[in-house]
Amino acid sequence: MSGKLTGKIVIATHNAGKLREMRELLAPYGVEAVSAGELGLDEPEETGSDFLSNALIKARAAAKATDMPAFADDSGLCVDALVGAPGIFSARWAGESKDFAAAMARIEAEVKNSGSPSRRAHFVSALAVVWPDGEEASFEGKVFGDLTFPPRGTAGFGYDPCFTPDGHSRTFGEMTAEEKHGIPADGSQALSHRARAFQMMAAALLD
Repeated sequence: MSGKLTGKIVIATHNAGKLREMRELLAPYGVEAVSAGELGLDEPEETGSDFLSNALIKARAAAKATDMPAFADDSGLCVDALVGAPGIFSARWAGESKDFAAAMARIEAEVKNSGSPSRRAHFVSALAVVWPDGEEASFEGKVFGDLTFPPRGTAGFGYDPCFTPDGHSRTFGEMTAEEKHGIPADGSQALSHRARAFQMMAAALLD
């Protein structure tokens, strides 16, 4: 492996909410991050069959285009009653306009139509780091909980308002950024899927 992540890296995303969370997670480590969107990089076609494959596609493209280490996330909501959907298509369910209110309404309707009594779901976040020399590292985090309808809260982004993590009474959409993905100082497990994957990455690649 090319070593620790230091200096300046590219976050391979055009998603403002995801970029904000990643920068918040990286901030304590003194790593400067610039996004693919800010650099005007094209978004590669996500043709992978799972979250990790798509994260690697994005990180590889950004590392090649910039000759800098690149860090990418691919994440989504997997609903038990929908046999894991929307999964890797979570962003696409929101359409080009990124209308997640419509996407959450679609999930609610399809779960009702499925006939399943289950409201269980989980978020997945796969993180990939790719260095310009071709070295790669990857990490995956998950958080389990229940769907909540009608959605509650305006914090976070994406499907956060319709997901209540196990052991909590509020949705991700009702939690502050620190509550959702703050890395516990005592070394215990973080809450959100992205923070859990990041926690693993930090242990391996960040000082």
